[in-house]
Amino acid sequence: PLLRELIRTIRTARTQAEEREMIQKESAAIRSSFREEDNTYRCRNVAKLLYMHMLGYPAHFGQLECLKLIASQKFTDKRIGYLGAMLLLDERQDVHLLMTNCIKNDLNHSTQYVQGLALCTLGCMGSSEMCRDLAGEVEKLLKTSNSYLRKKAALCAVHVIRKVPELMEMFLPATKNLLSEKNHGVLHTSVVLLTEMCERSPDMLSHFRKLVPQLVRILKNLIMSGYSPEHDVSGISDPFLQVRILRLLRILGKGDDDSSEAMNDILAQVATNTETSKNVGNAILYETVLTIMDIKSESGLRVLAINILGRFLLNNDKNIRYVALTSLLKTVQTDHNAVQRHRSTIVDCLKDLDVSIKRRAMELSFALVNGNNIRGMMKELLYFLDSCDPEFKADCASGIFLAAEKYAPSKRWHIDTIMRVLTTAGSYVRDDCVPNLIQLITNSVEMHAYTVQRLYKALLDDISQQPFVQVSSWCIGEYGDLLVSGQCEEEDPIQVTEDEVLDVLEGLLASNLSSPVTRGYALTAVMKLSTRLSSVNRIKKVVSIYGSSIDVELQQRAVEYNALFKKYDHMRCALLERMPIMEKAAANGPTETVQTNGEAEPAGLEPKHPPTIIQPKHTNKCFNIFTGFLVISLVLVLTVYKIAILTKRKVSPIGIPPMTAYNKNGLKIDFTFERSNTNPNIAIITIHAANSTEAEMTNFVFQAAVPKTFQLQLLSPSSSIIPALNQGPVTQVIKVLNPQKVRLMRIKLTYNHKGSPVQDLAEVNNFPPQSWQ
Repeated sequence: PLLRELIRTIRTARTQAEEREMIQKESAAIRSSFREEDNTYRCRNVAKLLYMHMLGYPAHFGQLECLKLIASQKFTDKRIGYLGAMLLLDERQDVHLLMTNCIKNDLNHSTQYVQGLALCTLGCMGSSEMCRDLAGEVEKLLKTSNSYLRKKAALCAVHVIRKVPELMEMFLPATKNLLSEKNHGVLHTSVVLLTEMCERSPDMLSHFRKLVPQLVRILKNLIMSGYSPEHDVSGISDPFLQVRILRLLRILGKGDDDSSEAMNDILAQVATNTETSKNVGNAILYETVLTIMDIKSESGLRVLAINILGRFLLNNDKNIRYVALTSLLKTVQTDHNAVQRHRSTIVDCLKDLDVSIKRRAMELSFALVNGNNIRGMMKELLYFLDSCDPEFKADCASGIFLAAEKYAPSKRWHIDTIMRVLTTAGSYVRDDCVPNLIQLITNSVEMHAYTVQRLYKALLDDISQQPFVQVSSWCIGEYGDLLVSGQCEEEDPIQVTEDEVLDVLEGLLASNLSSPVTRGYALTAVMKLSTRLSSVNRIKKVVSIYGSSIDVELQQRAVEYNALFKKYDHMRCALLERMPIMEKAAANGPTETVQTNGEAEPAGLEPKHPPTIIQPKHTNKCFNIFTGFLVISLVLVLTVYKIAILTKRKVSPIGIPPMTAYNKNGLKIDFTFERSNTNPNIAIITIHAANSTEAEMTNFVFQAAVPKTFQLQLLSPSSSIIPALNQGPVTQVIKVLNPQKVRLMRIKLTYNHKGSPVQDLAEVNNFPPQSWQ
């Protein structure tokens, strides 16, 4: 049957299985015909095979038949043969060797259409070897006066350059007169060829910059020419050629003052004279904007380009709005004021139904936030956060945090904004938002009463957002006395009794919505209130209840707090006093710092507070700081503190040799000592942890509890994995202030070994072993 009959038959198939049966039957007939060397129907059979290939069925057995058709003298055979070669062959086929001679002969054929077939095939699937062998023929056809062949030869030359870049100079002489051609097809393909050469070679780029005036003339003729039915598309003369020229001008003008100056006027003409009612005009305007932004254009021209993008934002086409937002996002850093003029339109895009447009509008909105518009922009972004899909909430909340921290007009506004985010999207915020907000509240002394009152009222309405509940618990524990006394001056105070405050915290401890971390915050808050409120007996009962909790962390806290009530009640007020103002450690600052209860203080300051837990900098210090005694037992810390007070031995000032601090279960930890070069009062202890067992130790964490008579800072370890068989130690550095006061250190080690978690406490006695010099 004929090809059209095969197509008609296949279309009658009602199921996929029925179609496969038809294809298999026809493929078998075609194979039989190929085996019989039937020259009469070879062309028709290959055509049918190509249709099957386009439907997704195997057709590789027709590759050699394509070569036979290419070698035929009939044009109809060659046309199907070359089409089959482009569809069925690729660069890895060995039959390329057979094709090269055929293509070379056809490139020199007397009929231009045969030459065109050969050029199309070489430009589509020619391998690097074929390109090397036939580049000379292509270059010769590029110089011919035949427009039909020149445009095809130019595109074929592009493929040759991509495959064999070193052949680029061969085509340089042929490019001299390409832009003088009147035929638009030749002009179009010539610009494509020049663009490819400029992108691949800086030398070619410099060489072709002299063509900028000629390209400007061509573009001007296109926008000023009258109606031409041959090239008109929706009332615009050859928009495809205009777009190609604009792209080439963008490459030629980038980083070059003279070239940019030469094209400024024509770019302004294109930007102002192009019709925007049709998509064709918008495509040209978009390329114009990209060109203006890439070259060294005048400021007025850049404003014009951004205004074009602003108009794009009002377009009904979603693709055009998305393109405009993406382009504005790229230019907002260099042309911030110009983009600011379209702020209201950009914010309106946050309400778009398309998720891609909403995401780009959100990113651009955050890029536009500054000190002048922070209140208005945050109002819009908070409204967006409240109504947006869950996939946007994490990024939006993070952006609001950063913008508020950078541009907040007042501390009250900053606190209110962060609280609004936590109540709206608390489940989506980053892990560090809780300690960051707690630090902000701690440092805003005048806002303590206002903050605790706001958080308490919000907590009565909703306890589902865990980060918000954690911050609220911490604030009630710290400033519960201000809440009960009603000292708030910023807004009308509320009447709250001690029992009501404790009822809220007990509700958090019992709620199924509370996570283990949140319960830890709540229990610590209850404990802190024992020094701020008078309901101590009730607090004791609450703490003792959780001494038998199935949550090990909560149980440990309760046991420690019970011990604090019984054995160390005289120290309870000092240990649970209010947190001091905390300063953020400056990144890479010149002054050495030591950590005291999470604060970064310059070396040399006297310690101010009771014993503390020191942790590596890379862990979440704030959680332990604010909730207290998370990892190491409070009883151990207090014991260390007591021993440090009672011990008053004198040691002589001599050098300190290395010492072994721990050696158990194959894990050995040695200390080496040296002094800081910048501060003689700071000693540097390097921990060397080695593993002599046959299995590596993973998730290794070293922690220390020390008396408050000195300060120390643990830096991050070199690794969390200790290799087996002593193949290399893990090192960690401790910086110690006033080391001459140190007598004892308690350490805690946690790691995983052979799939099981290991935890051990140890005491470093006679520390340091000798006096510091």
